[in-house]
Amino acid sequence: MRIVSLLPGATELVCALGLEEQLVGVSHECDFPPEVVAHLPRLTRSTLPEGLSDPAAIDAAVREKARRGEALYTIDEEQLAALEPDLVLTQALCEVCAVPQGQAVRASVRLRRSPRVIAVNTHRLEDLFESLQQIAEAAGVPERAESRIREWRHRLARVEAAVAGAPRPRVLMLEWLDPPFRCGHWIPDMVTIAGGTEIMGRAGEPSSRIRWEEIEKAQPEVIGLIPCGYRLNEVISAQSLLTRLSFWTRIPAVQKGEVYALDASAYFSRPGPRTIDGIELLAALLHPDRFHTPLVERAAQRLSPPPLSHHG
Repeated sequence: MRIVSLLPGATELVCALGLEEQLVGVSHECDFPPEVVAHLPRLTRSTLPEGLSDPAAIDAAVREKARRGEALYTIDEEQLAALEPDLVLTQALCEVCAVPQGQAVRASVRLRRSPRVIAVNTHRLEDLFESLQQIAEAAGVPERAESRIREWRHRLARVEAAVAGAPRPRVLMLEWLDPPFRCGHWIPDMVTIAGGTEIMGRAGEPSSRIRWEEIEKAQPEVIGLIPCGYRLNEVISAQSLLTRLSFWTRIPAVQKGEVYALDASAYFSRPGPRTIDGIELLAALLHPDRFHTPLVERAAQRLSPPPLSHHG
């Protein structure tokens, strides 16, 4: 079977099933596993202006595209046709994050031999297991999904057992920083399993814009910075804008030094095998006395608390 994946998380799921040799093309955002995707043809590209790095500028550009009814991505249909895929993996969850299903379907039906198109949609964490099973069945290896799912559920049970009975801190996971967006979809489930309480995110619903005043009022005890698609170094660069907020030092998480820049791209933005790693990472940050993972050292950075001020 010849598989094309237009979704980074789906690419990782394909590899988790041991089907990497059947991958013949990927999206421009697919970067893991690097030894698999490095040599594969890139079938998509972003239509946003090159060089955008400021969160506010990116948000403005995306909103302007939406206002005009313009696509955020293009598909190289000529190259797609040359690859003659049997299976195309896409998504219908978020038109901003990756090539949407409708665009992938339109490109596929124009091929000489139309491939099967599967939308991998993870609304809640449980959907991740169903997505893996769906891909495995389409590829004719359902037993491989069953084995992987048993492994993942065992790891999650280990996390839940480790944090059971511990106080659950009030957590805020920010999926964008300027403007601020609360988390949604599978992220609140990740926080719950890791032993926290996500106080603003809505499980199963899209991430949505909130006001800074709402964050001040919510008084989170832990803040995780996971701007969609950002790697750790990019999150660290972007977080400086938070320190300019007048109320920032009045938030308990900031006062206690419990604000973390996290590798969003790898462990939070894309539902896939590393989502399980992300839950373990959260558990280690929320309950360091009960759980540990080496990811803490390479996928998270605790941001320095503000200097103590003297009140006269």
